[in-house]
Amino acid sequence: MPTKRPTIVLIDDDASVRRALGRVMTSAGLDYLAFESADEFLASALVVKSGCIVADMTLPGLSGLDLKHALNARQSRLPLIFLTAHDTTESRAAAHEAGAEGYFRKPVDTQALLDAIHWALNEQQTSSPIPSTQPQPQTADTPIP
Repeated sequence: MPTKRPTIVLIDDDASVRRALGRVMTSAGLDYLAFESADEFLASALVVKSGCIVADMTLPGLSGLDLKHALNARQSRLPLIFLTAHDTTESRAAAHEAGAEGYFRKPVDTQALLDAIHWALNEQQTSSPIPSTQPQPQTADTPIP
């Protein structure tokens, strides 16, 4: 029986960012779905069992950080990578504390983002119920020490 391919969920209120990231995912051979807001994604009742979420931190309605907290409350194991045009020490710390797998400033280095997505997908496939103690990939855009 074939394994379902992972789905990358893109959440950004800027349509041009969604389109650009969609082209990046397509060129990398990744399946994706795009949403304008965290509220829209959560209301979709979409069940993504394998994949990764790439979300803007600043969204109308629920913020990206609110989304991460909602997913944590639902015990979702989907990794989440944040994008932001408003990089601050506080937002990096909040992303790290919430358990984000990555944090990138806009405009994003697409290769670094793809590397982080592939790393997160690999971690998701190989993880056990006990959290891994392996170090996360480091780029200039991640807050992870």
